[in-house]
Amino acid sequence: MIEFNADQYRAAENLAMAYDAWADNERVWREHHDRLDWVTRKGNDYLYRIVDRDGNATSLGPRSEELERFKAEYDETRGRAKAARASLKEAVQVSSRIARATRLPGLDETAGKILVEADLRGLLGTAVITVGTNASICYAYAAGTTLPPDLQATKDFDLAWSGTKETLAVVDLSDRPILNLLKSVDSTFTVNTERPFQARNRHAYEVELLAAPSVKHTIPGADGLKPVGEMIEQEWLLLGKTVRQIVRTDGAWACPIVAPDPRWFALHKSWLSRKPERNPNKIRKDGEQGRLIWKMSKDGLFPFHRIDQEFLDAIPQELAGFVHS
Repeated sequence: MIEFNADQYRAAENLAMAYDAWADNERVWREHHDRLDWVTRKGNDYLYRIVDRDGNATSLGPRSEELERFKAEYDETRGRAKAARASLKEAVQVSSRIARATRLPGLDETAGKILVEADLRGLLGTAVITVGTNASICYAYAAGTTLPPDLQATKDFDLAWSGTKETLAVVDLSDRPILNLLKSVDSTFTVNTERPFQARNRHAYEVELLAAPSVKHTIPGADGLKPVGEMIEQEWLLLGKTVRQIVRTDGAWACPIVAPDPRWFALHKSWLSRKPERNPNKIRKDGEQGRLIWKMSKDGLFPFHRIDQEFLDAIPQELAGFVHS
């Protein structure tokens, strides 16, 4: 591990501020993307929401003082958001290029686009979190350290469904929240019929959806992606407190990552390294990731995720053998 230098810390902070400002504005723009216009029908004015370039529209009702105020406020907000988009986008791009120049670690561009879209749709941290190797980049930024490249590199992307009744109460879920999310990023994503928990695009980029038994039932049934059955080890990734970081992505952009509590992630990875059914090609990386993230936690690199006696007492028997000294 190599600690971030002053330039890297500054670049990471500026990247996070630029992304958050862009994302806040982009959410406003999405809510005010449609135009509002008065249309006269049979001598009366009606306010219409224009939803596409073909002129398809939805009536909001006949002219009234209330609708006039609503339109004025809507148009003002829409105008501000539209005017700010270009400069905020440029700020993220510049910050990302600087971050790359300082050698901050970066996430694959496709994974980054998926996470940005999940964030803008309100799904990130409420319905899904990032697991697997991509979570390591989140921990690197959180700890201010550069991890060994082979422990951060991956050619696929693992999402874990984390939605509970409480977190999903504030999310507008579509019938196919995950598949629709992927298709909005790349329309060529389709479900792998032989492995229905996996979607692939035309470039063979793979996204896998995982779920713990306790939350699997909250996934809309029509989604298309079907997580693997009883993966009890996914339960451990729902424990503790998640970590959120803004990281650089390839293609001069940024994205948020919400990853599991690093302490539970470390134990989970160590356990996977001993799982008999585990892909032999992943076992070595699992073990190294588990040991490294555990050491980072024990060394206090995650101030809000300390390995104290209270945490040690909460570790189930299945994981007790993976507590590293």
